[in-house]
Amino acid sequence: MPSSLFSFLYVAPLFSFLSLSSIISSSAQRPPSPGYYLTSKISTVNFDQGFRNLWGPQHQRLDQGSLTIWLDSTSGSGFKSLNSYRSGYFGAAIKLQPGYTAGVITSIYLSNNQDHPGNHDEIDIEFLGTTPGKPYVLQTNVYIRGSGDGNIIGREMKFHLWFDPTQDFHNYAILWKPSEIIFFVDDVPIRRYPRKSDATYPTRPMYVYGSVWDASSWATENGKYKADYRYQPFIGRYRNFRLQGCTIQSPNSCKPPSTSPYGYDSLSPQQFASMQWAQNNYLVYNYCHDPRRDHTLIPEC
Repeated sequence: MPSSLFSFLYVAPLFSFLSLSSIISSSAQRPPSPGYYLTSKISTVNFDQGFRNLWGPQHQRLDQGSLTIWLDSTSGSGFKSLNSYRSGYFGAAIKLQPGYTAGVITSIYLSNNQDHPGNHDEIDIEFLGTTPGKPYVLQTNVYIRGSGDGNIIGREMKFHLWFDPTQDFHNYAILWKPSEIIFFVDDVPIRRYPRKSDATYPTRPMYVYGSVWDASSWATENGKYKADYRYQPFIGRYRNFRLQGCTIQSPNSCKPPSTSPYGYDSLSPQQFASMQWAQNNYLVYNYCHDPRRDHTLIPEC
C-alpha cells in the first residue's frame, strides 16, 4: 500500500472534522429506542464467507475482518455477494471518510443488473459525498425494472443522520421481505416501502453489493460539486457484515428474518415511533412529495 494512502486512512483534515462535528453535535438527538435490535439477532459473517471482489482489486484491502475500499483517479472498487437472494436481511457496519468527498458514492445495495441489464431491480443505501462543513446525505432508493432503458424511475428518500458517520462505524441494513422493504440505521427503521402492487415492487432475485465510485454528475447537490482528486483517495470502510436470507437455492418454505418482536407482521408500534422520529427530524427529501415528479409513474405514492 502506498505510504500516502496508509497515512490518509488514519489522519483526517482537522478543520473539516471539527466543523462537521460541531454541526452534528449542535442538532444531534438520541433516537428513541426501537425496542427490537435485529443486529443482535443476526450473526456476522466474514467477508470471504459471503462476498468476493467484483472490480478494482488493487483498491481493496482486507485486514482482520475489516474491508477497506477506495477510489482514486485510476479506479474505484466494488464487491459482490457469493449468493443471489430472494429475500433477507443485508447489512454492514460502515465508516465514512471526512473532509471533501463531493461526487463520491459509498454504498451497500441489492441489484440484479448483471442478470437483467437495462431492466433491473435495485434497493439502495448510498452515502452521497459532501463538502467540508456539510453533513453526508444517506439516500435510500428502490428501482423496479427501470434502469438503463431511458425510463429511470427512482424512489428516493434522503436523510441526514443524528450522528457524524465519519467518527465511528454504524450499522446500516436493508430488510427485504415479500411484503415490504425496511431500511435501518443502528436498528432504527428510517423507511418502510410496502408492497402495494407487483408493478411497484422488486421480486426477482438480487445479489448484495458494496462500492465506492465517482458519481460527480449527480451525487452532491445535483452535481454542483464534483469529485476533486486532489483529496484522493476516497475511502470506505466496512465490517460486521450480515447476510441472512433465502437464496435462490433455498426451499420455498424459507422465510426472511422477522422484522419485529413476535406478534407483529411488520414494525411494532415502538419501531414505528422511532421511524417517525427519524423522518420528522432527519428526512430531507421524499420523492412522493416532489411536485416535479410525474406521479403517474409512482402510483404507490
